[in-house]
Amino acid sequence: MPGNLKAMKITDHVWQVGGDILTGSGDAAMYLLAFDNAAALIDAGCGNGHQQLVQNISQCLPAAAKIQYLFLTHCHYDHAGGAAAVRKQYGCAIAAHDLDAEYLEAGDSRVTAAQWYNAHLEPLAIDHKIQAAEETFKLGSGSITAYHCPGHSPGSIVLVTEVKGKKVLFGQDIHGPLHDDLLSNRRDYITSLNFLISLLR
Repeated sequence: MPGNLKAMKITDHVWQVGGDILTGSGDAAMYLLAFDNAAALIDAGCGNGHQQLVQNISQCLPAAAKIQYLFLTHCHYDHAGGAAAVRKQYGCAIAAHDLDAEYLEAGDSRVTAAQWYNAHLEPLAIDHKIQAAEETFKLGSGSITAYHCPGHSPGSIVLVTEVKGKKVLFGQDIHGPLHDDLLSNRRDYITSLNFLISLLR
């Protein structure tokens, strides 16, 4: 049962705090990144397991730390459905790529795939819209960089941080699927996969 599970440490500064068996059925993986007293959450799940997510975060977030950002890797419901509750809980800024922010702010339940979950996405204001191909955000003594990697959705991003000289890449849904409802683009998808390979070299 989700209530009996704890957050999983991936490496120094990085924990998985949510996902299908950690918070709720249908949730995409959610990660917490913390450097000193500054933290960021990557994705927010569908939202049904919000209280479990809060409990999991409390297990690894330093007491004095503040979640500054919630990064949405893309607009789909299993990643963004819980975003409003996360912002209300932690007072963090929601960051997403401008090309996906359009569908989140419109509450578009088709492009965000909310319909696939028999749900409706309420319009979600995005506090910070990423427009460049690459943007770096400072987090205490660390940082995290967002790279625009379209294909699965128009505004999909991949996030990369560095821990002890090693890259940690958060590539949510780089496996797809590609679907017309999601405005997927196969050519962009292949280009993005090749770019991701170059990041890991």
